[in-house]
Amino acid sequence: METSLRRSRLRLALGTATLLVIVLGVFAELSVQLLPEAAIRRDLLTLLSLSYEGNLPTWYSATLLALCGGVLAVIASAAQGDRWRWWLLSAGFFYISFDETVGIHEAVDAMFENTSGIFYFGWVLPAAAIVALLGILYLPFLRRLPQPSRRRFLLSAAIYLTGALFLELPLGLWTEQAGNENLVYAAIDLLEESLEMIGASLFLLALVDHLCGDGGLYSLRLVRSSGADR
Repeated sequence: METSLRRSRLRLALGTATLLVIVLGVFAELSVQLLPEAAIRRDLLTLLSLSYEGNLPTWYSATLLALCGGVLAVIASAAQGDRWRWWLLSAGFFYISFDETVGIHEAVDAMFENTSGIFYFGWVLPAAAIVALLGILYLPFLRRLPQPSRRRFLLSAAIYLTGALFLELPLGLWTEQAGNENLVYAAIDLLEESLEMIGASLFLLALVDHLCGDGGLYSLRLVRSSGADR
């Protein structure tokens, strides 16, 4: 069985879904912050808010990351070179997807009770060290990638890391000074979560392009193995 999907339709579908989740999250957060509590159903709005965990945006982000991990696994299984690096990336994205829903980084943050200022959220310290180490480890890998894939991978990584890691620095500083129940905190958090979703979406599209080529049509073929192959 073979099925096909146009590249433009995949981009439109993924872009629309990501934009919808972000817009609903912005609407929910602004409603929570600006409207009187008696005028809104706060419990319903928190299901859409980008600032809360265990809701629609969390599920969507985790799904995007898991899909990236799945496509990376497919690439790794057929890779002629750098196979272990592809597999490591796949495992990393499955872990980040798991962390998105479980919140392991928050447990790590509890280990850094004495950090303050821009390092108020102490988990950014080991996270930044890991990112730096991976950056060095993957430099040869990036040089060997085709230029379109390298450019797309770096762009999506920059967007994702800006949201997931670097914006935690001003967010931590503001949280220490003013707390997390205010509009400025919500605005930084909204930008942070939005960039994570956009970066993950762009990386997923870049992976599919790398896997299938830059043609306008993606094809998926399912082949039933014969008895001799079992």
